[in-house]
Amino acid sequence: MFSRAAAAFKRVRFIPPSAQDGKGTLMGALVAGTAVAGGVAVCSADHVPSIDYGWNHHGLLASYDYPAVRRGFQVYREVCASCHALEHTYFRNLVGVTHTEEEVKKIAESYDVVDGPNAEGEMFERPGKLSDKIPGPYANKEAARAANNGAYPPDLSLITKARPGGVDYIFALLTGYIDPPEGKAILSGLNYNPYFPGGAIAMARQLQDGQLEYEDGTPATTSQMSKDVATFLAWAAEPEHDYRKKAGVQWIGALLVALALTGFYKRFRWSPLKTAKFHYVA
Repeated sequence: MFSRAAAAFKRVRFIPPSAQDGKGTLMGALVAGTAVAGGVAVCSADHVPSIDYGWNHHGLLASYDYPAVRRGFQVYREVCASCHALEHTYFRNLVGVTHTEEEVKKIAESYDVVDGPNAEGEMFERPGKLSDKIPGPYANKEAARAANNGAYPPDLSLITKARPGGVDYIFALLTGYIDPPEGKAILSGLNYNPYFPGGAIAMARQLQDGQLEYEDGTPATTSQMSKDVATFLAWAAEPEHDYRKKAGVQWIGALLVALALTGFYKRFRWSPLKTAKFHYVA
């Protein structure tokens, strides 16, 4: 065991505080192509596992950062939606979460949704409604592959559940594009990203500083947009997250009250019998 630990120690490299970005995440590790944990970075040949970036909603009683969820939806609409679908999310799911009902209605109406058949047996397009799913960019997987040189852009509805590392992986992937190391051959049409298994990914870098303008005036840096869209995708995969935690607190509170009442009843209802003294006379 100690020999393995010593071998692992030889592979670590300290990431100084100067390598951190303004928000305290060790972004210098992205440049070095390393994973960071507790101030050290562990290198890997073709894959760097993402670290825990300390998300707001990871606390025991913490909820999603809903301004970030709203900004993340904007990033998805303006950047990600051109290739990736969100098949399991309906417009109505956004009401009261990222936007008001009127805002979501306007967003839905900006989409053309295929519906039908009509009285003539033909499909037709109409403006979207709250009850519609958010339309994807392609009609089917074959069309998606044909438009992306054979690569299929995965649906993002459950991507944070489907990938090891979840929301940390999404953030690391979006901010982790670097030049391939010396001797690493990358095929034409692929891009190097150490956070993607194998290092070669078909998706090019999508987020650049100042690429879009946030409604609330937040600076649209690469790390900020990556954080926001990762938070939005975490919410899309688990929209019941906050309700589940709230319900858990309520159930635990109710059980504690029931336990107290049960203890009170047992102590005072049965105490006369427990303290009674019986004499048996022959």
